[in-house]
Amino acid sequence: MRASQITAVVFALAAFPIELLAQGGEGGGLYDINTGLSVWTLVVFGLLVFILGKYAWGPILAAVDAREKGIQTALDEAAERNQEAEKLLTNHKENLADARRQASELLAEGKAAGDAVRAEIEEKARVEAQSMIERARAEIERERDAAIAELRRESVDLALAAATRLMQENLDQEKDRALVERYLTEMGAAGTEA
Repeated sequence: MRASQITAVVFALAAFPIELLAQGGEGGGLYDINTGLSVWTLVVFGLLVFILGKYAWGPILAAVDAREKGIQTALDEAAERNQEAEKLLTNHKENLADARRQASELLAEGKAAGDAVRAEIEEKARVEAQSMIERARAEIERERDAAIAELRRESVDLALAAATRLMQENLDQEKDRALVERYLTEMGAAGTEA
């Protein structure tokens, strides 16, 4: 039987005692007991309980049991997932602590490497500065030597020019002496300046 047929039968049986009351026409008081009506009411109730037990309560109880099992399964799965989540959280915390430790080590290594590079660069700069100073000193020495050589050349040229002039002039001994002294004084002053 289908549910619509069961519903039609139940309503038909429930309506039967109401029809008996309408036919009897006797009105009873509030506390009067009508045995026929009571019997039919019990018969309809028993029939309703039987039909519901056979067709409705079985599927309802099966659905309730299935739902209870589904809820219990969901609760068990939730508990398992909760345990897995706790394990994953613990694992994640351990990984995070390990990552922080590794990051700290990397920072320390980076700082040490940076200090080493800085020291190396400073040493290279110091060596290069010393090299530049040495080159500058050598250049100054060369320039000084070149200036002294130039001064000597000019002195020789001056001496030759002075000698040529002396040769061209007829000087007396006193003029010769004064000229040579003046020349030596000029040479001494030029040597002091160099």
